[in-house]
Amino acid sequence: MRLWLFLRLWSLLWHLCLPIILIYLWKRARKDPLYNQHLGERFGRYGRDLPGAIWVHAVSLGELRSAVPLIRALLDRGEKVVTTHFTPAGRREAERAFAPEIAAGRLSAVWVPFETSWAYAGFFQAFRPKLGLVMEIEIWPRMIFAAKSAGVPLFMCNAQYPTKSMARDAKLKLRHRLMQGYAGAFVKSDLQRDRFASVGVRNIQVTGELRFDQPIPEAQLEAARALRPLIKAPRVIALASITQPEEALFLDVIQRLMATPEPPLIILIPRAPERFGLVAEALAVRGLTSARRTSLLDQGLVLTDPDAAQPLRAGTVLLGDSLGEMYFYLEMADRVVIGGGFQPKGSHNIIEPLALGKPVIVGPEIHTIEYPAVEAIAAGVCLQSTAETLASDVEAWPDPAPKEIADFIAAHSGAGARTMAAIEPLLKP
Repeated sequence: MRLWLFLRLWSLLWHLCLPIILIYLWKRARKDPLYNQHLGERFGRYGRDLPGAIWVHAVSLGELRSAVPLIRALLDRGEKVVTTHFTPAGRREAERAFAPEIAAGRLSAVWVPFETSWAYAGFFQAFRPKLGLVMEIEIWPRMIFAAKSAGVPLFMCNAQYPTKSMARDAKLKLRHRLMQGYAGAFVKSDLQRDRFASVGVRNIQVTGELRFDQPIPEAQLEAARALRPLIKAPRVIALASITQPEEALFLDVIQRLMATPEPPLIILIPRAPERFGLVAEALAVRGLTSARRTSLLDQGLVLTDPDAAQPLRAGTVLLGDSLGEMYFYLEMADRVVIGGGFQPKGSHNIIEPLALGKPVIVGPEIHTIEYPAVEAIAAGVCLQSTAETLASDVEAWPDPAPKEIADFIAAHSGAGARTMAAIEPLLKP
């Protein structure tokens, strides 16, 4: 009865707030016009049908990228796929990664409907999915129960239940009831299986972390390898996915490292593109020598002036003011610090640098990446640092052997095949 009442109130709230949500999308569209395009899809109005598709919900860029190996496997099996997103970054990546399949009518990348029963009714009418896979852990009440009403088995996929989320949910337990509405879960580790089972989720299978199977863009690696010999520095340190609350800390760390007898070249990569210009100004205010990737390199990641490699030297900060080129930056580095973990919201992903054989340092807040961070720290290929010790850890932590990192990656790969094996029985007529 309480869940029924909540769903009614949730639906009422969404209907009352629709004008506010539309205003929000309109404001976001000032910076990214895609927010306001294909607006009918958010109301369940789709201009094309793709009946019998596998539904993959990847709300944003990170979730879509983690889903790429699985989507490829589904397409190779002959399935049709519809991906749903809320942010332009996720939708654009789907359209880029699967452009041939979209042109062939085998995949559609669309907006997820608003949280109303009638919007989801339009979605299910257009796509009539065999099953749905919600990447990571997204708890949208209307999505869960609309799928249940439509007879579409909905699974959490590549799922983990962070410690902080469990502590928060234990106070009310409403999210436990909502998660029990899923048909099952494909989770990252044995620990995650036990956590989901403890709150009543059924039909759980351990399939691993799909990000270990992500394709690596070889062109970016080749560009980095071509540029690396031009760098005149004893070491290259990448500070990646730095969030706004962490910027002051990392600027302090950069100043300390630049004051050492053999300063490195530092690649600083802010998480949000709207921070690129502000971070460049902050570097200048502190008197740090810097160069921006967009002024130094062309779109092919080649020096715009081959004779002007002067910024690529010890004591300089290369500001990574571009999107979608993380592997390029990481490949040039000798070691990597991943941001997010030095503020309460939690660390960003460590798999990309490890996949390139780079040792990784993270902050104290790893609840968002418990798997594989706990295992990586135990294996000695990742170091958990603090704001107070970060500068000294960057300088003094002994690099693990390349074989240790390679062995760790090999031991944790294969989630795509395991997930497909778990899905296979659900795809039979």
